[in-house]
Amino acid sequence: MFAGIDEVEWASMEHAYGPADDVPELLRGLASDDPAERESALDGMYGAVHHQGDVYGCTLACIPFLFELVVDPGIQDRGCIVELLTSIGGIDLDEDDEDEIGGDEGAANYAMAAAAVSASAGIFFELIADEDPAVRLAAPLALATLHSHPVRVLDLLRERLPVEPDDEVRMALVEAAGRVALRHRPLAGRAAEWLSRLSAREYGPGLRLAALAQLARCSPDSLPHDIVAVVAGLMRELRSVPPAPEPPADPGPLPGADPAAHTGAPTLVGQLRALSAEESAGRSAPWSADLLRTLHVGLDDRVAERTALLTDQLRSPDRWQRVDAVRMSSGLITAWRGSYEELVALIGAQLADPEPGLVEAASHVLEELFGLAAPAADALAGRMAADPGAWVRQWASGPPGLGSTVKALARLGDARVVPALAAALERPEVPHDVGFAIGHLGAAAAPLAGALRRRLGEVRLDESAYDRASPLLGGVTALRAGEAAPEVLRLLRGAPEYRGEWLRTAALRALGSFGPAARGAVPDLRALLRRPGTATATAAAEALWAVDGDADTVLPVLTEGLWAEQVHDRRAAASALGGLGERAAGAAPKLRALLRHEELWLRVDAAIALWEVTGRAGDVVPVLLAAWEKNRHVRVRVAECLARMGAAGAGSGVTRALNAELASVRRHNAMDGGYGGHDTHEDEQLLALCRRTLQGNAGKGTTS
Repeated sequence: MFAGIDEVEWASMEHAYGPADDVPELLRGLASDDPAERESALDGMYGAVHHQGDVYGCTLACIPFLFELVVDPGIQDRGCIVELLTSIGGIDLDEDDEDEIGGDEGAANYAMAAAAVSASAGIFFELIADEDPAVRLAAPLALATLHSHPVRVLDLLRERLPVEPDDEVRMALVEAAGRVALRHRPLAGRAAEWLSRLSAREYGPGLRLAALAQLARCSPDSLPHDIVAVVAGLMRELRSVPPAPEPPADPGPLPGADPAAHTGAPTLVGQLRALSAEESAGRSAPWSADLLRTLHVGLDDRVAERTALLTDQLRSPDRWQRVDAVRMSSGLITAWRGSYEELVALIGAQLADPEPGLVEAASHVLEELFGLAAPAADALAGRMAADPGAWVRQWASGPPGLGSTVKALARLGDARVVPALAAALERPEVPHDVGFAIGHLGAAAAPLAGALRRRLGEVRLDESAYDRASPLLGGVTALRAGEAAPEVLRLLRGAPEYRGEWLRTAALRALGSFGPAARGAVPDLRALLRRPGTATATAAAEALWAVDGDADTVLPVLTEGLWAEQVHDRRAAASALGGLGERAAGAAPKLRALLRHEELWLRVDAAIALWEVTGRAGDVVPVLLAAWEKNRHVRVRVAECLARMGAAGAGSGVTRALNAELASVRRHNAMDGGYGGHDTHEDEQLLALCRRTLQGNAGKGTTS
């Protein structure tokens, strides 16, 4: 085995962490009889040689030796090596991918990897009947991904299914058929016909669910018209499947063995395996969660059916089915618009369950829903009252943060959360997100002003000042608590060098929120205007306008800020000028010049400010609509301005854009493979702004 491995010039190649001269040792480790050594070698292959899917010269050089390993029945864990080969050779590149993978050279490596693995992919035909179930589990997807004759692959999958004894391997055969159909669209009808037959009643619930999931991916129109009822019935059947065994406890070193040899550094591969085993333990059909996720992906914008499926699943007596449903509900709600009141109420009902994992999953989902979590408000309040220990979470590193139930209630503006926030303000280290929570409560949080003021007075003016003061400043800013002006002034005057500008900016923002109640700060604010073009000067000018209304002093500073070195400082100056309204009309020419700036967000802020100081929408609306089309993430900011414009900004272009947004089922900021914690809230804001603007314009007689 490994003939010629030492003749390869490994040291002349590189992987993710430097010279590739350690690759032969990793390859030999994959052939070891020691499970720990095999795991460490596989971890090295994924961590360095195929780091995050990258293909290097050394990755290409490994391919022949990896195939040697997979065909040797004496090698253990060959299924993992099949998966590694599938990953190395199975990446499909789009035209936009070349820059991300290193340009032409990177693309060439991927192409050579695909060619090299595909050239030997016939080996996987033999492995599909291997004695090792783990090999048989990995081989179908390898064939579907890599083999150049998809018709042969599809025929083999169909032939193998009746004789395959392992249920999970049978489902892998079905998944591979869906993969073939997706990669080779002319075969979609043929694959869908077979998958439709597999979903018939003579097969077991797991296989039928797998067939429906793949049918949803490659031919959703072929799904049964009563898909919700069919899947709900299959999930009931799956509850009778025996649960997966608990993972075995670590037996420790063998008698007489060196204990130090047993305690190696944990590998990522090992951690993922342990996590998978932990997730599966005690569950009936743990693989059903992946099948349901695949089904949901295939159902795509059929929101009503997906909601009905999850609603049924959340009523399941099987706790793990409900855990899966909670997690999948998050994916649905954050990506798609719909009517979710019943679904959210059922997620809230999970908060009363004794299983901590279910409670944590449900509270985390509700935390990110903001106003959409309203049907679960009472459940959140009940859970919060029952578990004061979860009001604040202390992390292994970084500052403490509010617990999910507390944040979810605060984001609903629910006053029942105030005692929890009061308790958080008494902790030695105040949670970093207290200020944001108070901001959502408005006047209901007024009783917290005294504690905020006291804690501000206790902040030491050292290098930790910003971190300790920031959440407190956020709180008094949200409450406009002018009585805290002396404490805020102390921070402004004594800001240390480390993060001093951040602290001064936050303090200035607070003083501005106090308005005339902060008149004692006017001399300090005027003194800070002496460095125009800086973030501090802009923030001081904005605060001075709010406190004293001195437009003549503020206007030159903000106008100069439009030419600050940093774009975000220019944006801040533009927004502050807009706040002056018609008093800043003299800055209109310079704002108008920024409408052609290359930075889209600066163009938008300048356009909004221009409208606020001139009241004329003609130059502004085209800029806003162009930005709306170019960058979906700017739409909330644009819609806020259009809502304030009302009839003044109404026009056919605006009406079309707003109506098109309201007609979309997909959230405007939905991302494939990820999302931000505020995305759903921002999208709901956008929808409300669109409706308000259209309704207001209709009420004023504008035409659509």
